[in-house]
Amino acid sequence: MTPEQYVQDKAAASGSSFYYAFLFLPKLRRAAITAFYAFCREIDDVVDEVSDPGVAATKLAWWRAEVSQAFAGQPHHPVMQALMLYTAEYGIEERQLQEVIQGCQMDLEQTRYLDFQALRRYCHLVAGVVGEGAARIFGQTDPQTTAYAHKLGLALQLTNIIRDVGEDALRGRIYLPVNELQQFDVKAHEILNRVHSDRFVALMKFQAARAQAAYDEALGLLPAADRRAQKPGLMMASIYRTLLSEIERDNFQVLNQRVSLTPVRKLWLAWRVQALGKL
Repeated sequence: MTPEQYVQDKAAASGSSFYYAFLFLPKLRRAAITAFYAFCREIDDVVDEVSDPGVAATKLAWWRAEVSQAFAGQPHHPVMQALMLYTAEYGIEERQLQEVIQGCQMDLEQTRYLDFQALRRYCHLVAGVVGEGAARIFGQTDPQTTAYAHKLGLALQLTNIIRDVGEDALRGRIYLPVNELQQFDVKAHEILNRVHSDRFVALMKFQAARAQAAYDEALGLLPAADRRAQKPGLMMASIYRTLLSEIERDNFQVLNQRVSLTPVRKLWLAWRVQALGKL
């Protein structure tokens, strides 16, 4: 298997909504973002699939060294071999990859966030930095687009957190800020035991309103000059915002099930942005 085949299989197998946004890109940009996304999947999988924290920490340390070696001209892993073909062309930096690893390291070291400021730091590393790298690959020309990419990354990650409350609880993680659980009188053990209540719904409405505001802010930050090039990100905004609306309509039944959109619906939403420019 070639590095190109490896990253393609890694991206496609994830079933992520991101994959649909990549389909409309020109060949080289599609190859670059596929490799970049495959790297992010590899790092995320270390935390989600390795049950022993010590083993996971060792694997992340290996990845930190691998990234450094790759940027020194000696990539070993097929993901890095594929990605290094595009780093110079699209301005992908070692710093960005190391920050993604740092964000996943946080998952090994803490399972709670005291307030939104602390959670926002985590979101910056695992999503904002990813958005920054993706925006460059898509074809950024205006420096202001970086601010858009970071804000959109925050919106997407907040949507992920809302969708995955139940799954994260099974891993002993609660990403909802502690002070906000207290504000709505929702106990940590209720989340971990996946107890749905009116108090939980009120808490989640608060989280959803914050995510919706982040989408609005992101779209307001996107310069007109880069709107066409950044269509893949807008596709993601459309898909994830639709998902968030579905979760809201379902009264936040996220503790015991995973709300998702069908592949056909994701493809339709992506196509609508590509062809009609509509979110």
